[in-house]
Amino acid sequence: MLQMAVQRDAWGIGIGFYTVPEAARLLKIPPVNIRRWLGGYTYRKKGETIDLPPLWRPQLPSSEHHIELGFRDLIELRVIKSFLDAGLSLITIRNCLEYARECANDERPFSTRRFQTDGRTIFLESLRRSGEAELLDLKSRQYVIRNVIDRTFKDLDLSDDIVTRWRPFRGKKSIVIDPQRAFGQPIATLYGVPTIVLTEATTAEGSIERVSYLYDVPVPVVRDAISFENTLLAA
Repeated sequence: MLQMAVQRDAWGIGIGFYTVPEAARLLKIPPVNIRRWLGGYTYRKKGETIDLPPLWRPQLPSSEHHIELGFRDLIELRVIKSFLDAGLSLITIRNCLEYARECANDERPFSTRRFQTDGRTIFLESLRRSGEAELLDLKSRQYVIRNVIDRTFKDLDLSDDIVTRWRPFRGKKSIVIDPQRAFGQPIATLYGVPTIVLTEATTAEGSIERVSYLYDVPVPVVRDAISFENTLLAA
């Protein structure tokens, strides 16, 4: 057991480390969806068995048959959720993902600068190639796709052409998810304390001011941490 814990620590350094329930909590996605998208699944249509492969192979190796994700997996899933919420089908997104890999030369193209700048063009070209029905409403789809990309990248930071940080609380700089720190768990940006620690400490101490003193984190940042954790509970 200790050896497995050490292995997991080594895997997560600089990559981030998330179980499916942790990723589901941060992204507000049902865990079963993540397992199907990254584990593949089978369904029947008109008496025929259809096997759908995973959308991609996660950054981290599975542990005891459990899917484990890295930070870029998290961001890719976040983009997919945004497109689904905007009304695009998963098959359309899958087609775009395959074509975007060619364009960005990256297994996880939705978390690249290339997709930030050329995502609309990539998406529309993938629709043209696949003949998807969305082309019938091309003008509307262009607007939707551009809006989703703009909103998605608004609270992401990029370095060396890939997403390296996510500011998950309304885009505020006080809270960050950074795979280089705390294995990618949400933390108070300038202080490194996980938001869940600050939130649970406030419940235990009964005072934000007391927690601010104990962890040397300003009161407004503690409040942001609590508010952020509450948005996850409300999902």
